[in-house]
Amino acid sequence: MSDTRILPEPHRYAVCASEDIPIKEFYYGVFEEIFIYYHPFINPKTIDWKEGSSFGKNDITNHCEPISWKNFLQLSSIESNKKLDIGLRTFIGGLNKQFADEETAEIIHDVCEENKLIIPSEGFFSELLLNKILDAIKKEGHEWIWCGDEFGTERKLQHIGDLIEDNTPIGNQRVNLFTHDASILLTTHWDSHFSLLCSDKGTVNRIVNYCDLEGFNCNDKTMIYWSIHN
Repeated sequence: MSDTRILPEPHRYAVCASEDIPIKEFYYGVFEEIFIYYHPFINPKTIDWKEGSSFGKNDITNHCEPISWKNFLQLSSIESNKKLDIGLRTFIGGLNKQFADEETAEIIHDVCEENKLIIPSEGFFSELLLNKILDAIKKEGHEWIWCGDEFGTERKLQHIGDLIEDNTPIGNQRVNLFTHDASILLTTHWDSHFSLLCSDKGTVNRIVNYCDLEGFNCNDKTMIYWSIHN
């Protein structure tokens, strides 16, 4: 008899979609609508942001302003969100050579240097967006939310108000947040500069509008690596 231990499949309402199948296929029967929202660039206004700095999300929210992908395209003359996503992935070494775009990655670096902007982090929720989204979830009638790890092996139930007040650097927090009734999921992919908002159409639309999220609704073919797939 083998002593190999195999983890059971994670609950799909609690984890990020797999990279190898369309996102809506992964969540079929669990979530009706999935909205990909971009993590904005960070413009420090009243905070001394140096290389290696580590700030809590409330520090960043209070002392920095978001720069949308739309505004960054205007600053950089990069032609599309698709190309910007590829450039960001290239910048962190997240793409194989045949998909990488070193020229765009260099443009991103140079524009950020010139304008003193911080590139959004990959694999964690945007500090500039999380509190507002959590507040929107509260307005949907939820007071508690599960905080889960990447693989669906650990979770902790926390009061949403406490999460909003929490100023721990966001890189030390969980990457899956889902309501107690499994009706809303916030998740982020470890190598991506965006997150997924998953729920029914009405809830997704209300949260997107309340938070003024920038991004797009997934169609039946949208993959995690949407920018390198047709």
